Amino acid sequence: MFSYYLQLGLRSLRRNPVLTGLMVMAIGFGVAASMTTYSVFRATSRDPIPQKSSQLYMTQLDNWGPDKLEKGEPPAALSYKDATALLNAHKAKRQAITYPVGVSVIPEDPSRLPVREGAYATGSDFFPMFDVPFIQGNGWTREDDDKHASVAVISKSLNDKLFNGGQSVGKQVNLDGRLFRITGVIQDWAPQPLFFDVPNTGGFDEGASVYVPFNRAIDLKMPNDGNNNCVEEPGEGWDNYLRSECIWLSLWSELPAKADADAYRQYVTGYAAAQQAAGRFRWAPNVKVRDVMTWLDVQRVIPPESEVSLIVSLGFLVICLVNTVGLLLAKFMRRAPEIGVRRALGASRRDIYAQFLIEAGTIGVAGGVLGLLLTGLGILGVGLVFPEQIARLATIDPVLILLTLVVSIVASLIAAFYPTWRAAQVQPAWQLKSN
Repeated sequence: MFSYYLQLGLRSLRRNPVLTGLMVMAIGFGVAASMTTYSVFRATSRDPIPQKSSQLYMTQLDNWGPDKLEKGEPPAALSYKDATALLNAHKAKRQAITYPVGVSVIPEDPSRLPVREGAYATGSDFFPMFDVPFIQGNGWTREDDDKHASVAVISKSLNDKLFNGGQSVGKQVNLDGRLFRITGVIQDWAPQPLFFDVPNTGGFDEGASVYVPFNRAIDLKMPNDGNNNCVEEPGEGWDNYLRSECIWLSLWSELPAKADADAYRQYVTGYAAAQQAAGRFRWAPNVKVRDVMTWLDVQRVIPPESEVSLIVSLGFLVICLVNTVGLLLAKFMRRAPEIGVRRALGASRRDIYAQFLIEAGTIGVAGGVLGLLLTGLGILGVGLVFPEQIARLATIDPVLILLTLVVSIVASLIAAFYPTWRAAQVQPAWQLKSN
């Protein structure tokens, strides 16, 4: 019966091409608007490291005082003395301090100009903690951290530029006139949102091409290439900067179990209490240790315009569905005599429901195909509304294609429910008597 009802539906659609076209366009435009904005919202709200997001924690500690905070929220970064003190306590399975640095990569070929690349100073635990994908070698060791070794990890794109994509582990890369031994090459890795450096990137960035040891970067006085916030002037010189209350470092910890996270949170609170007892802090400890998704939520990484656009587009889809309801109602009720004859010949109301819902489903499929085409055009134009680093995240993939078709079909069936119910209430006797 399904194929029979499908034939009836297609025949009916062909009898009213203008009405059918209006319904397909209403469904297609409504679905396209919602799917385009959903693709942006999905990209900006996804879990950047789903396999470990519940085990990775960002540490915050108030070293400024409650009168300098907004709504009591601790600063989004740590000072050098707090970050290094918590790191050196070794209270987590893995920990890494991170801050962005800008470096000039100087090619061996003197005819080629230096290239400015984004880089991070961090620790050896950074790579296994964040599951960074290596294609050559691996990260440096904790012994390299302790020795303040001049080692580096580079990205695939930089390896292609410097070594034509060949084997580069063990070779040297010149950063700002200093040689660093390459220990590994990673894929061009930049999880979105870029959770481990939200304060400097807002959550969306192309990532870095170079990673160097934090201790070595401090020795070389590599300046912070990100945000640097101070409540008072630190004084002249690098040493004064390190001793100051300026915040510029991120500290991430891997804590596999909830008990580990609770114990670590308690330790950080105790550390802040000790600083208060020593006279450095004149306020009660204000500490936050948050996992990845909580951290992203608190930092409001999802752009407000993506949420607003999604709500507006869903409202537009509802309006399109209301129009479709009216068109379907007009179409179905014009066929009351046909329905009366079918009922008189023995068709049940269930048969009427099946016939008209299948017909509405065919409209949904056609609207879904149109919606896919319009969604593709919409994603190409996302850059007109959103910043480039966000717009490039919106893509069409098999999941979005399937979701577009499903939403279109379901939306058309929802729109057809009331018109179908009205059609099923047609009284055969009235229609036969009047016709």
